[in-house]
This record gives sequence, C-alpha cells and structure tokens, in this order.
Amino acid sequence: MRPAAARAGDARHGSIDAVLATRFAGTRKLRLDYELVGPADAPVVLVAGGISAHRHVAANALDARAGWAQGLLDAGRALDPARLRILAFDYVGADGSIDAPIDTADQADAVALLLEALGIDALAGYVGYSYGALVGLQLAVRHPQRLRHLIAVSGVHRPHPYAAAWRALQRRAVALGRLQCADEQGLSLARQFAMLSYRTPEEFAERFDALPQICNGQVRVAAEDYLDAAGAKFVARVSATAWLRLSESIDLHRVDPAQVGVPVSVIAVEGDRLVPMADAVALLEGLGGRGRLRVLRSSYGHDAFLKETDRIDALLASELFGPGKPIERSSPIQAATGVSA
Repeated sequence: MRPAAARAGDARHGSIDAVLATRFAGTRKLRLDYELVGPADAPVVLVAGGISAHRHVAANALDARAGWAQGLLDAGRALDPARLRILAFDYVGADGSIDAPIDTADQADAVALLLEALGIDALAGYVGYSYGALVGLQLAVRHPQRLRHLIAVSGVHRPHPYAAAWRALQRRAVALGRLQCADEQGLSLARQFAMLSYRTPEEFAERFDALPQICNGQVRVAAEDYLDAAGAKFVARVSATAWLRLSESIDLHRVDPAQVGVPVSVIAVEGDRLVPMADAVALLEGLGGRGRLRVLRSSYGHDAFLKETDRIDALLASELFGPGKPIERSSPIQAATGVSA
C-alpha cells in the first residue's frame, strides 16, 4: 500500500493503493481516497455518510468548499476538528470503476486497510449515518479491534423490504434511462424518487402546500421545482454506475447483531421511512448489553442527520464524551431538547 497525501496544517488528504478481496467482485487493486483533519495527537473519529457522501465532510485548510456535513464540524461542536482528528473516505466504487456487486463488508475491509496504512491502531469513535452506519456495523463485526465505539444513525443490520422496493424502482428508472440513451435523465429521476423516501409527508405538506400551476398545457405541482433541482445537482457529481452499485450494496447488507464486538449507540428517527423504529429496536435487542438506543423526533425523516444539526450534535456529544464514553473531556454536555432515551 502506498500512502500519498497533501498537507495544510492539521488537514491532509490523499490516497493509498490497496488490494481488496471483495465478496462479489473478486480481488481488486484500488485507490482509497481519504481526508484527515485535526491535531495529530487527538483521538481519531471516522465520519461516514450516505452512498453519495464522500471524504470531504467540512471545509478545511486544504479545501474551503462546504462539505456534506458542514455544520456538524463547526467550532464548539462534538466533531470539532480542533479537538478531534476527523477521518473520512470515498467509498469503494464511488468513482464508478467497479461495475459489479459491492458489499458493505467490502467497505469495512477497506476501512481496515486504510487505518493500517495511516498507522491508526483503532478509532476512538465511528459516526455512521445511513450507509455509513451499515459499514460501521460491518467494521464492528469484522474488525472490532479497530474501533472503540460505534454510533449508528439511521442505519441497522438489514434493509427493510419496503425500503428495498423503493431502491429497486429507482434502479429501474436508471435502467430505463439507459435504454433511451438518456442516462442523466434516468439518474435524475431516481434521485427524485429517493428524495420522497428521505423526507416525510409532514415536511412536504408544510413546504409545498400550494395550488398546482398549468405550464405549457401541463399541470405542475409545487414540489416539482425542488425535485428537479435535487436531481440536477445529483447528476452533476455522481455517476450512474457508482450510484447503482452502491444502491445495490444497501440491499445486500446483512449483519448478525450478536456478532458485533463493540458498544453501539443506535440513533433512530421517528418517521424515517427507510429505517423504521421497529428495526432499530430489533438491532438494539440483538446487541444485548452492548447497545443503547436514542430516539430523535423530526419531520425530516431519514435526512434528520443532515438537517437537525443542533439536536444531532447534542446526541453525538452525549454518546462520545464523558465517563464511560470513548473520549474523555471535562466540559459538561448539555441534554438535547426533543431527544428521548
């Protein structure tokens, strides 16, 4: 493995060359791209998001652009890179180079290879949201010595059949677009379908309760501009092959909670249409004494992690810091309003 990195103060990004034995795609030579921000002697916390997330979590000295979880790394937050070393990476297959089934176990093995190459014996914490939570659970099964504590947000041990059906229809939209030589349109439509599953009817009722308009002889409802914009933004940065294979990866995911070898904080969102509360409870029950459930009430559903910055930050602080937690610090942690144990 060959580490290569660019540095700017406490920020660094780069890549390692690795050989990964995947579950379905054979043995592959890969480049694992990562970003590492924070003091060299600080506890390392890996942050991983959904299938469209990437290594750039927040603006830093090397890259001033906003990251996919920008507010959660602001000064004074639980994940403040002034006191923690934040690691993130691009998922295997995120560059579209693998057109074969990818498993969440492959992603966990890639994390282990990355940690080895970077000289990180173990993560103080792993914060995984959505797909990132699935990868974290695999890491806790396959490489428990590599982390002390997992925080799994809106992600559990298996996909719900309802959510899998949503994703299957999204993949059919991409396939139909390809048949029509309209790859971008198919992927855009798939993303728009996905937005309906990420959010809730309550949010749409609040934001888009307006009369439809007639445009060029066709009826157009209030949410269509929002959906079109979401699709266009997504197509500009994600390839169809990468999205298809990572979408499949969610549906391939299976973990036996009894085999998870580290403490897990399970954060569930009421109204999450993709990860129902019952599945979070099932994960907790399977974990036995190694699990703790926190519940967030939010109209944002599956996307609450990205929208409820203050409340998610409070949850992360309560699960990462303090007596008996993976990271010790002396400052008091305030309880989160609207969060129940």
